[in-house]
Amino acid sequence: MLHQYIDRKTLRVVNERPYGDRLINLFYDADREEPALLFRALASARMSRLLGFLNYDSALGARITGADRFLRRLGVDLTECVDDPRTFGTARDLFERKIRYWETRPMPEGQAAVVSPADARLLLGSFAEASQLFLKGKFFDFEELLGIDKPGWLASFRGGDYAILRLTPDKYHYNHMPVSGRVADFYEISGRYHSCNPRAVLVTATPYSKNKRVVTIVDTDVAGGTGVGLVAMIEVVALMIGEIAQCYSEERYEQPQPVRQGMLLVKGQPKSLFRPGSSTVVLIFQPDRIAFSPDLVRNQLRTDVQSRFTRYWLRPLAETDVKVRSAIGQAL
Repeated sequence: MLHQYIDRKTLRVVNERPYGDRLINLFYDADREEPALLFRALASARMSRLLGFLNYDSALGARITGADRFLRRLGVDLTECVDDPRTFGTARDLFERKIRYWETRPMPEGQAAVVSPADARLLLGSFAEASQLFLKGKFFDFEELLGIDKPGWLASFRGGDYAILRLTPDKYHYNHMPVSGRVADFYEISGRYHSCNPRAVLVTATPYSKNKRVVTIVDTDVAGGTGVGLVAMIEVVALMIGEIAQCYSEERYEQPQPVRQGMLLVKGQPKSLFRPGSSTVVLIFQPDRIAFSPDLVRNQLRTDVQSRFTRYWLRPLAETDVKVRSAIGQAL
């Protein structure tokens, strides 16, 4: 089934080539009344680690995936890499590549700008019924996503807005800070390892709140902050993502350190690394604190894009391909 997205720079409609789509269709069969034993095993931590090793670390995986050819076929610019691509020995080296983001991913000026945390396909949503972006319950369960044992944060974000950023296997897999602020809370929620392929997302009920995830709550109403209130950055583990390495760097990729409560994090700096595969970042904002970029809102409502999400929910839901550190909104 065809899935398309919009190139932000050219506004051109592009056909996505889902990685491993046939295998995903086999395991994520919407006609099943109960997931098969193999389906449940696929979404387990043990199977995810095994598949990750076979695809990205073993010599066999390097031959099967043909990672270098795969990335070039999708137009990945390997000249952006910090390290010489010729030194990459495994598929993991390619997927965990560092890039010269300070040169190749310019960031908008202005303290109030909110930027994309990743090279990703973006959808916008709102919990407010009056919003044209109202998408409650489409991709995740709000309480589950943040954690049902976090009543304070649930109250803070109820009725707010959100952005979903879906990484595909060809993407640069470091996540950067979308805002500047101080870490008010940092915690991990256990869960499964479902794929973030569009097919799997549609078949698996609210997958982003079912998968294992890391939640970082950032207070941006502090000195040097973006001034957009509290922001929840939820990094979602997926199939073949064994872990999310927290490795915040104040300068390029130098002296990485784990994220902890009380840290001041600066917008645009590397925060974490998805281990190989594809995964998702969800950003949640408090009510009436952000205005999303108009072009992203317009793109999402386009009806000339053959999106799997549009066909499934019978309303326009077209993703836009965005670059890390590019503007996605502005503090109100």
